[in-house]
This record gives sequence, structure tokens and C-alpha cells, in this order.
Amino acid sequence: MSLKHGLLGLLILEPHTGYELDKEFRESMKYIWQAKNSQIYNELDRMEQKGWLASERIIQDEKPNKRVYSITESGKVELLNWLSAPEDDLKNALSQKDAFLLRVLLAGNASKEAALKLLRSFREVCLLRKTEQEDIRTAIARDEPYYDNEITLYWNLVALHGEIANNARLEWANKAIEILENRK
Repeated sequence: MSLKHGLLGLLILEPHTGYELDKEFRESMKYIWQAKNSQIYNELDRMEQKGWLASERIIQDEKPNKRVYSITESGKVELLNWLSAPEDDLKNALSQKDAFLLRVLLAGNASKEAALKLLRSFREVCLLRKTEQEDIRTAIARDEPYYDNEITLYWNLVALHGEIANNARLEWANKAIEILENRK
């Protein structure tokens, strides 16, 4: 995925200000893609220059002025082309570049206590993620009346992927801890 396509995907649902896009991006996509505020605004400018977005400046008396972005027909075409094109994303989804697993791989060079501390910390992160995933399901259910059922179906599929992957990581952490604790 690229940041621009994530933003187009949010804008195809409804127009947003840059602030709303930043907030929505952080809330709905934080587990699959992360971006800084400055990256989002820079990308919005580039996409507007390409004609994928249009923006309207809204003057407000009581609040700072705001800019509302909406997707153009050209932006919809770009998003749909990206969605239907075979990409390296499929290969990237299965490749791993995981600093944590590298630490586990090399943990035999440290003490068993240090390795257990690392694994227990990982397990805590997985347990926290489990709670966050419940929040994601609640947010999807909350937003479902505003969007087409087809859209929320796919959001739920991604949430399901996250839940299954996290459960597998949690199961692995528990087994790894058990193995090390039982080792003399």
C-alpha cells in the first residue's frame, strides 16, 4: 500500500479536511500503515497537483480556516487501477523484516532471564493489541450505518486478519515462554 492510496480510499467515502484525514488514518489504518502528519499533508498537496483531489478553502469566523479535500474522477480511476493491478504487495505481505524476531533469534547469546523478559514484554503487547482490536470492531460497527455494507465487509476482513495474526503471535509467545521456563 502507499500512503496516497490509503488517503484516496478514505476520500472515496466522503470529503475530509486534512485534520480529519490525519485522525481517520491514525484510527483506522494504524495497524497496517503509519504516517506522520507532515507526510499526509505533503501527499495531499502532491495528489492535488496530479488532479486526484480537489480542495475547497472554508473561511470560519470562530475557528481557523480549513481546507476540505474531495476525490476527483481522476483520483477514483487511480485508486481503482491500484486496487486491480497485480503488485509486489502480495510478495511483501509474506516477506518479513522483523527486528523483534531477529532479537529472539540471537537471544541465545544473552541470559535466559533476558530472553524471558523480552518474550513476556512481547506477550503483553499482544494482550494490549487484543483489547485494541475489540475497539476496532466497535468502531467498524459504529460506522457501519454510514457506509455501504460492501465497504464494512472489507474493513471487517482486515480486522479479522489482525485478530488471527495477533492470536497466533500470542500463542507463539506463550509456548516460547513455556519452553524457556522448562529448560534447565
